[in-house]
Amino acid sequence: MVRPTPDLTREATIAAALEALQANRPLRAEETCRDYLGANPGSVEHLRLLGHALTKQARYVEAEQTVRLAISLKPGFPHLHEDLGSVFALQQRFAEAVPCFEEAIRLEPQLPLAHKKLGQALAALGRGREADAAFEEYFEQDADKGKVALAFDHLRAGRKDEAIETLRDALRENADNVDAMHALAQIYWRDDKHLSDAEALLRRVTTLAPGYTAAWMMLGALLHEAHRHPGSIDCFDTATRLEPTNAAAWGGLGDACAQAGEVKNSAEVYRRSLALNPDAPGVQMGYGHVLKTLGDQAGALRAYRAAIAGKPDFGEVYWSMANLKVFRFEEAEVRAMEEQVKRSDLADRADIHFRFALGKACEDVGDYEKAWHYYDTGNQRQRKKVFHDPVAFEVRHEEIIEVFSREFIDQHAGQGYESAAPIFIVGLPRSGSTLIEQILASHSQVEGTAELPTLGQLAASIGRYRRDNLQYPRAVLELRTKDFRAYGRQYIDETRAVRSTDKQFFTDKLPNNFSHVGLVHLILPNARIINARRHPFDSCLGGYKQLFGKGQDFTYDMMELAVYYRQYHETMRHWHRVLPGKVLDVHYEETVSDLETQVRRILAHCGLPFEESCVRFHETRRAIKTASSEQVRQPLYTSALGTWRRYEKYLGLWREEFADILEELPETVRNAGL
Repeated sequence: MVRPTPDLTREATIAAALEALQANRPLRAEETCRDYLGANPGSVEHLRLLGHALTKQARYVEAEQTVRLAISLKPGFPHLHEDLGSVFALQQRFAEAVPCFEEAIRLEPQLPLAHKKLGQALAALGRGREADAAFEEYFEQDADKGKVALAFDHLRAGRKDEAIETLRDALRENADNVDAMHALAQIYWRDDKHLSDAEALLRRVTTLAPGYTAAWMMLGALLHEAHRHPGSIDCFDTATRLEPTNAAAWGGLGDACAQAGEVKNSAEVYRRSLALNPDAPGVQMGYGHVLKTLGDQAGALRAYRAAIAGKPDFGEVYWSMANLKVFRFEEAEVRAMEEQVKRSDLADRADIHFRFALGKACEDVGDYEKAWHYYDTGNQRQRKKVFHDPVAFEVRHEEIIEVFSREFIDQHAGQGYESAAPIFIVGLPRSGSTLIEQILASHSQVEGTAELPTLGQLAASIGRYRRDNLQYPRAVLELRTKDFRAYGRQYIDETRAVRSTDKQFFTDKLPNNFSHVGLVHLILPNARIINARRHPFDSCLGGYKQLFGKGQDFTYDMMELAVYYRQYHETMRHWHRVLPGKVLDVHYEETVSDLETQVRRILAHCGLPFEESCVRFHETRRAIKTASSEQVRQPLYTSALGTWRRYEKYLGLWREEFADILEELPETVRNAGL
């Protein structure tokens, strides 16, 4: 095959190199320029484009040599001096960059970006007045950018409304002002009422300026917060292709992949981000979370400690270390945390994280009085930062019990989707649900997934668009026969996105789904349901000692915890009455005391044959995202039984509230820890 002769004319190669650079293909641009320069070594235009291509690849030494060669051939070309200054600035060599930008401006005073870059370099050197003068010159030459700068001045002074109006005015003058759109989206992003407006603005920016990396990153972060993970991944992936050396873009992609369940991909992406910028505490923490999920505790600790080295008051990282559960702090780390909580200027969020971490540290050395002090004060502070309405919760569950009566369930029996694939594990947090999940995920026919929000979202959608505002659960009363089957199929379809195998069964372990047992039975009549139970003191105490990343806001007050537990208990009693045999109760204490018997019960309830691997669940390698991830990677231990006894003198309220429930407990549960 004869290879076509490339068009090596000056104009064609310049156009080809420019096109390659705009498409973020710097290697192609480099090849094009080098091919032409091989025959025409003195072409300044091609040397300049080659310098751009090398800069985009972060090959700064070669870029500097190339641009200097071009300047030696054409010293009066102002853009070359600007390019050389940019190469220096990208390497933080601002003192060398400043004279380059100044020379570019001397040769051509109307270079707007040179003024901007000069201002940035001067600011980095602490030469504030000179930087302001350079920026003023830049804004005078570019009115659109001047208005955006004015808007940010308003924001810094706390004048949010004036900033918004300035940006809207800029868009009235120029509807395609992408910088104004980006800035306005940034303001709207922090206002729940305008999230859709922020997204619309960012999508407009990325359409008009597909190379606007910051807009792609902001859109990715917005979608990430909205749990729209595939879209978030696409945005950050685009940002990394536009700027392969942008460590923050790789870090954002790592976050997005982690939340989407692409844990191994996330770890690799985080490594790329940290290779570019290891001094990024937030990225180090995210990397540590992923390594923990993958079972690499040693690697997780290295990442967490690297984050602390860069940010000593990073309380969330200390709590992340404590949240490994099987980890113990070093004495120096405990002293460092104690010094942090003494500070009067410590951020509230950091203070709360430190208190929960110190609770764990004190508990590990047997100082339960001090541990309780830190747990209790941490909970009191956290409760002020979350919203939980125990009355609304109680009313909602009374409605659920009323709607899902035996008569209603019998009336619609067998109308749901026939799939038997899901195994729902419900209960309360810190009650052994992860252990049950790990046992099941160790079976050859079962895939362990994660804490899936699918069922809760589906329940919330029932009645959402009714004109009479009838919502779930009462809206279920209005469903037609075909609707039950449709919702069951919808659940199966939506959960396919989180599955990675073709195994016959999969787990859905979200404790709060205990509210929806009746709905599960109607839409998926063949699904299995397991209720993870534990002594109410240990269950509630486990929640009280846990600082959750989000949700579970009922756990930060002892009375609210008691109210929640009692409502859970009453709701589960209702399901046992109207659906006898549907739900299998599995007590954590009985599982620890007689593992094989409970494994056989669990597998029999799910219609699965016994497999020895389920008894050796700790040998199963899989990603686990819950707080118990490290605990279920070891053989069963009895030290967690009756943990509440260490704190018995503080639990008088619960003893009174749960008196009748305690009497009903099996003896194995009641006496655990004695």
